[in-house]
Amino acid sequence: MIDPRLQKLARVLVHYSVKVRPGHLVRLSGPMVAAPLLGALYEEVLRAGGHPLVRVGLEGAEEVFYALASDEQLTFVSEVERVEVDRVDAHIGVWANTNTRALTNVDPRRIARRREALRPVQERFLERAAAQALRWCGTQFPTAADAQEADMSLREWEEFVFGAGMLDREDPVAAWEAMGREQERLIASLERCGTLELHGRDIDLVVGIRGRKWIKAAGEYNFPDGEIFTGPVEDAVDGRVRFSFPAVYQGRVVEGVELVFERGRVVQARADRGQDFLLAMLEVDEGARTLGEFAFGLNERITRFTKHILFDEKIGGTVHMALGSGYPETGSRNRSGLHWDLICDLREGSEVRADGQVIYRDGHFLI
Repeated sequence: MIDPRLQKLARVLVHYSVKVRPGHLVRLSGPMVAAPLLGALYEEVLRAGGHPLVRVGLEGAEEVFYALASDEQLTFVSEVERVEVDRVDAHIGVWANTNTRALTNVDPRRIARRREALRPVQERFLERAAAQALRWCGTQFPTAADAQEADMSLREWEEFVFGAGMLDREDPVAAWEAMGREQERLIASLERCGTLELHGRDIDLVVGIRGRKWIKAAGEYNFPDGEIFTGPVEDAVDGRVRFSFPAVYQGRVVEGVELVFERGRVVQARADRGQDFLLAMLEVDEGARTLGEFAFGLNERITRFTKHILFDEKIGGTVHMALGSGYPETGSRNRSGLHWDLICDLREGSEVRADGQVIYRDGHFLI
């Protein structure tokens, strides 16, 4: 029997997050292990009058691809993918792992080449999303492998995943709408600012945001959600930051990442572990050394690091920054095949100033 929380999650995603309407073409993607949630989403899309398009991944296929693909295959992008990203009205992606380390030993240069090849598809996806021609949301299906990664039992992980999404509330949509209203209040103040200065144990950074739009994230892009984000001015980021938590990307764990920015570009980069991978990702393309996103994490139900970026970037009292591609709706002009989120904890000994005025201290807004 299907977990009733999965049915509740499916209803929230279909009706609240991506707002499926009769006639919408809705792509549902995820691995086979997530079949219970994909099935619930399939049923809910049909009930909403939409047309579900299911894309279920083959277990181990990505690992095999990187092991065997020729140079031509590594950079090949099917016309089907190009057409599909132009036609779907909504996309719900489900993340779930049976092996979180499947790509650990893949040559990072091969991953970089693949990311660059897929860049046009990714950019088209973001363009349509910015124009509100395509609605999208990503979510997590709890698995034992992901629970182990988070240092939890499967039962604990399930409680954490569903709790972070406020699915334990009688009316989770009302809870997310209330969070959205609070985010709008913060955004109204931030959009009057031109510069953010962040100071703390691990950070001394100036981020230019003048003229950029802040976006609320209250369950409509990711689920669970809980952040506000923008696209920094491309040549207006200066200073240094050491990211507090390991940075996980494509199954690789990079620890102790330190970056130095000058005029918006990374000019120095090091890591305690995984530095070769970090440097390879910075060479994906011209846009990989520039920030495409800057965000405040606001989900107070997420208090611990789990090695799952869907949750970790939302930790209340943190900021995260993404190297590479930005979201066009924020005004970001940075384009890249990379979008890699890295998190800095501001819950102790930190301060953020907006145009010289203190607006945030030790993980909390003062405005």
